[in-house]
Amino acid sequence: MKTRTIRWVIVLATISLTGIIIIQILWFNKAFQFKEKQIDQTIYISLKTVAEKMLMYNNNPAILIDPVTQVSSNYYTVMINDIIHAETLELYLKSEFQYRGLFLDFEYGIYDCTNKKMVYGNYIESDKASFRLKPDVPSPTVLPALTRDNYYFGIYFPNRSEYMLGQMDMWIFTSLVLLVVVIFFAYTIWVLLRQKRLSEIQRDFINNMTHEFKTPISTISISSEVLMKPDIIKNPERLLNYATIIHNENKRLKKQVEKILQMATVEKENLKLQKEALDIHELIRKVVRNMEATLKDVQGEITLFLDKNPVIINADNLHLTNILYNLLDNAIKYSKENPKIEIHTQNQKNGVLLTVKDCGIGISKEDKKLVFDKFYRVPKGDVHDVKGFGLGLNYVKVMTETHKGNIKVESELGKGSSFLLYLPK
Repeated sequence: MKTRTIRWVIVLATISLTGIIIIQILWFNKAFQFKEKQIDQTIYISLKTVAEKMLMYNNNPAILIDPVTQVSSNYYTVMINDIIHAETLELYLKSEFQYRGLFLDFEYGIYDCTNKKMVYGNYIESDKASFRLKPDVPSPTVLPALTRDNYYFGIYFPNRSEYMLGQMDMWIFTSLVLLVVVIFFAYTIWVLLRQKRLSEIQRDFINNMTHEFKTPISTISISSEVLMKPDIIKNPERLLNYATIIHNENKRLKKQVEKILQMATVEKENLKLQKEALDIHELIRKVVRNMEATLKDVQGEITLFLDKNPVIINADNLHLTNILYNLLDNAIKYSKENPKIEIHTQNQKNGVLLTVKDCGIGISKEDKKLVFDKFYRVPKGDVHDVKGFGLGLNYVKVMTETHKGNIKVESELGKGSSFLLYLPK
């Protein structure tokens, strides 16, 4: 799929989902407000009815005009200007709330207007079967009858918000479904972009591999044709020159094939390390000796700063050797001229810290996050300026972690890079 098409699909899908989310939020908000008004109205009517019943109970013919005041979202006061019998009030409150299907915990209090204090109160826990007193609040055998007429009562609903949310379970369910859809959409987009990136990386890998193989194969082919000419034997110097070219290009091909085979080895699920006791210093010296020819070609130099004490670790000889070759090869490739490389070892309590430091072009902050990714190559001008497939550092990271170690890079553009490799003993 083309990049432009993917971009349009993502934009249109994002706009559509955003619109659905906005509509869902608006509808949920309206439904919440409607349910809130509905509950407020039910509470108001219930409390007004209770107040009227209290007057009838007291044989008071007075007509109450707007006796209920909503002080806050979950607190109401009711003025009846008459005698309040606590037992009767509690009975009326429970029966009225139950009749109207308002199963809410509530706390009521009767207040003395003259002395400005609460003279009685109780907490009632809701139950669809019946309203019952909360177990930890003892029920008085005889509730007080307050004979003065300057009292009012207040009702507090502590669990009003939870009750409202419980009444909107269908809206909450649809919102959760929408949330799952959004998460799934985001995950799908992430997978799509990741697959696209992997596709681009693999395409670059194939193009790069074609270039890396095509050049030495062409050189070998031309040199072979020259060697097949009968008169070449009369010119030993020319013969040696073309034979050397074939030998060097063959080594180059072998090296590239080894890189790919290394990664194939790493990707095996049943990869088993052949661990043995290894002297890390001896291994480093061996690798450096084997790279003398390469260093001579680029006029490079490797300086060793090894710990004064010998370091013996339990590791796979082949893979650890490949790790060192990859790090040194990487340091040479990304050096400007005459590579100057340092190898440090530091003996630690439970392992060894091995550092490969170069004075090369360095790595940007953005590239440092990607250097250990498969197929990733730090750009250095032309796309084929730096040879390789972007597999070396990925191999190093995977094999280091297989050895229960870790690796990190410290670098700054123009000032070189340091790869810090920790391996347990």
